[in-house]
Amino acid sequence: MTDAFTYAFLLALGASLALKLWLARRHTHHILSHRQHVPAGFADSIPLDAHQRAADYTVAKTRLGMVNAVADAALILILTLGGGLQQLWHFSASLVEADILRGLILIGSVSLISGVVTLPFSLASTFGIEARFGFNTMTPRLFLLDLIKRSLLGVLIGAPLLLLVLWLMSMMGSLWWLWVWLLWSGFSVLLVALYPTLIAPLFNKFQPLQDEELSQRIDTLLARCGFKSQGIFVMDGSTRSSHGNAYFTGFGASKRIVFFDTLLERLEHDEIEAVLAHELGHFRKKHVTKRIALTFVLSLGFLFILGQLIGAPWFYQGLGLTSQSNALALVLFFMVIPAFTFPLTPLSSMLSRRHEYEADDFAADQVSADALASALVKLYRDNASTLTPDPLHSAFYDSHPPAALRIAHLKGEPA
Repeated sequence: MTDAFTYAFLLALGASLALKLWLARRHTHHILSHRQHVPAGFADSIPLDAHQRAADYTVAKTRLGMVNAVADAALILILTLGGGLQQLWHFSASLVEADILRGLILIGSVSLISGVVTLPFSLASTFGIEARFGFNTMTPRLFLLDLIKRSLLGVLIGAPLLLLVLWLMSMMGSLWWLWVWLLWSGFSVLLVALYPTLIAPLFNKFQPLQDEELSQRIDTLLARCGFKSQGIFVMDGSTRSSHGNAYFTGFGASKRIVFFDTLLERLEHDEIEAVLAHELGHFRKKHVTKRIALTFVLSLGFLFILGQLIGAPWFYQGLGLTSQSNALALVLFFMVIPAFTFPLTPLSSMLSRRHEYEADDFAADQVSADALASALVKLYRDNASTLTPDPLHSAFYDSHPPAALRIAHLKGEPA
């Protein structure tokens, strides 16, 4: 059984990596082969130089992602069959004796190593690709401050949560996975509720929307859609990037609407209203609730599976370990499960794209479909989003429909 599981793991990891690289190669080839001509439906609104810039930007990001995928797979192999986790477990034993504290040190060490491996790619993206294409506005000092804040938050929030998880795993018998799931679910809901007022302001400044005419239009739209929020805020997204965006955040009474200042600078009032109507469509169609419910169901299923594996020696030995512990089981399972579930990615992407179409339809019923289409075209242009993604790559990954299909849907034209 041990050898069979080792071979299955290597096959899954290798196949998922090969699939990622093959899809990425298809994507870059397709984009570059369409680089010289703007798609017919966008010829009047997006100039050739903007289309080519988007192509080059997407190709650069995709190629960096390919290197990152190889590095991630290599790290998994080093930590599992390469003996890295076993050495870290021995290291934790040299520091403390209690299993729960050893587990906390192990998970913290893995997180630190993963962060060190990820950091060069983050730097290359922010100060390489994003800067080269004129999007990055973040200074090295701000990047470092963000990194420190995220790390401290991870320790202050993550360490107590992990201690509770490890304690439940050791004290709650064979149904520990159910208790852990209840803890994680409750924590997730609490975090969503607290994020807008306690966490987000640590990284960005939020100011009430000052444009009275726009505020009035938005208030009218909210009343018509039956949406109540804590307020409409403008976020200083321009301190880190020139990309524009808008989103809802929070839960229950803490809901708030957030516009990036960069988005408000680029869109007309009717276009901003249309973008907001699209986001309201997600609210009215209960997309967020459905996604949270799906996440909870999947997490319960994964924890149940881990509950069946945690006492099996072949699970540890097949991944290169001679020791067994709750913390090792947690790290191993959530490290290797993506290799086995990666082929299911298109299902999640398909559901997300369906939700985007539904939100677009809702927006078209509430405001002008032409205004939403116009806003989307501006966002595609200004954010350098490719208009010609590889269809297979898009079907596999993209949470939003391709630009041509989405605009055609809004205009009621055949795709």
